[in-house]
Amino acid sequence: MLDKLQALKDRFEEVGQLIVLPESMADMSKYAKLTKEYKDLEKIVAVYDEYKLVLQNITSSKELLDKEKDPDFRDMAKAEIEELKDRKEVLEADLKQLLIPKDPNDSKDCILEIRGGTGGDEAAIFAGDLFRMYERFCEMQGWKLTVLDLTFGSAGGYKEIIATVSGADVYGMLKYESGVHRVQRVPATESQGRVHTSAASVAVLPEMDEVEVHLDMNDIRKDTFCSSGPGGQSVNTTYSAVRLTHGPTGLVVTCQDEKSQIKNFEKALKVLRSRIYEIELAKHNEAVGAQRRSMVGSGDRSDKIRTYNYSQSRVTDHRINKTVYNLPDVMDGHIEDFISALRFAENLEKMQATGMEE
Repeated sequence: MLDKLQALKDRFEEVGQLIVLPESMADMSKYAKLTKEYKDLEKIVAVYDEYKLVLQNITSSKELLDKEKDPDFRDMAKAEIEELKDRKEVLEADLKQLLIPKDPNDSKDCILEIRGGTGGDEAAIFAGDLFRMYERFCEMQGWKLTVLDLTFGSAGGYKEIIATVSGADVYGMLKYESGVHRVQRVPATESQGRVHTSAASVAVLPEMDEVEVHLDMNDIRKDTFCSSGPGGQSVNTTYSAVRLTHGPTGLVVTCQDEKSQIKNFEKALKVLRSRIYEIELAKHNEAVGAQRRSMVGSGDRSDKIRTYNYSQSRVTDHRINKTVYNLPDVMDGHIEDFISALRFAENLEKMQATGMEE
């Protein structure tokens, strides 16, 4: 581990020199990448420097203990060594966490897509319940959630709703929500009181910029139409809504959130880039092999990840076998315990994969 840490410190010093070069400052894309790398490495190097100092102090205290004859000084040296050893353990744990490979997309904003699945009207109602759950969670985190497009269900909820979420480490937290969410409850339309199982799919995609995912505009067909949702006087009178069709993949993205056609076009492009990235990532994961994919953080929208049982007030995450019996709180946006447990499980997987486990 020490060799790896020293290599990172060497790179930190190298990046510090590269940042101030005129050619780096002239290229904003390169400068931004170097600045981000410098800040990421700075955290590790600060802990590593303290760790080295603690090791040196332990060595010095042991040498003093070997030479010192005075009982009082020996007791002081022993106490100092114990304190330093405790600090050494804390710093080693911190360094192991910092050395865990990070997803470069974790700090990005994201696209949140929720669709009603099997279960007809009840699935759409459940999709609406999930959206409100994430809406409340975003409020508690201080994030901004903006709806881009939606299709209402005939009995309530949404057949489909697409939104952007922006804030600090948005994708890094919400990415664990991708997959199929199942609900077991008695639908309002059920006259016999029978429990039905319905499902809704959630997809969380990192928001990609044009440098990371290049789109050839010749491959995209743009259609405009009148907005059909909220929007004041411009609804049904102005062709502000935008539909983009990507020829090579067949992907279709619609955005009618803004009154401005230009803003809707820009937002639709963001969603299209994110979906194309998801397709490319799926191809990469398939090529790498299932055995090397994380069972926790794969984000496959076809995986059944969580069940919400209303009669037992139970919520179960099947990836980590975690069950809680506070369903109303969870549906009110309190999903941080699940996210923390999933993040811990994924980090443990990564530590084992890199040989850093105890």
